[in-house]
Amino acid sequence: MKPKQIRGVPDQQSGGFHDTETYVKYDPSLLPLKYGILKKRFFSVSQWKSYCGEAYAAFKLYTSNGQPADRDPQKGDFVRINIPGPEETEAKGYDWVEITDICYYEDAHSESITMTCRPSRNPTDKSKHIAHFYSSKATSTFMIQRDSTYLKAAVYGRNESPNFNASFIDIVRNLMVAIGGMVGIAKIQWRQLTDGLLDFV
Repeated sequence: MKPKQIRGVPDQQSGGFHDTETYVKYDPSLLPLKYGILKKRFFSVSQWKSYCGEAYAAFKLYTSNGQPADRDPQKGDFVRINIPGPEETEAKGYDWVEITDICYYEDAHSESITMTCRPSRNPTDKSKHIAHFYSSKATSTFMIQRDSTYLKAAVYGRNESPNFNASFIDIVRNLMVAIGGMVGIAKIQWRQLTDGLLDFV
């Protein structure tokens, strides 16, 4: 099975990957309204856990200066992630990603938004250490789309390999979490997000 070629998603070069997608059909007359609701939920990064249940990872948006942000995400912002399971000790129990790109696409029949994130340092301290279980080559691209008959929410993981640039205990933890993600556990979590974003009436 090969990764899908999706506009705005980085190419797959090495390591693991996944394509996690959820589709919901609507009456075409309702799609603009429903897509507006989906966009609001998509950009409410710090609220994602509330759409997915208590067993899901908690996300919190931070500015490029490492300050908590209560607004829509921007390129250069960071997202702090508290995933279920063993914690990253050097980063005080959190994994971090940087938002490297936000793209908007629109044509006569559809529109979509992609937001690409890459494992990063912890912006709240001076460490250069990549505070994530994946290496800095990995990306996660979050996407929402409105077509003529449906809405879509998706997460595309690319170039996923463990982060070995860490202390011994964190290498062990990163290896465990990364392998779990690469064999499908992460896709279960991402499915909760894509389903949860679209779980509204």
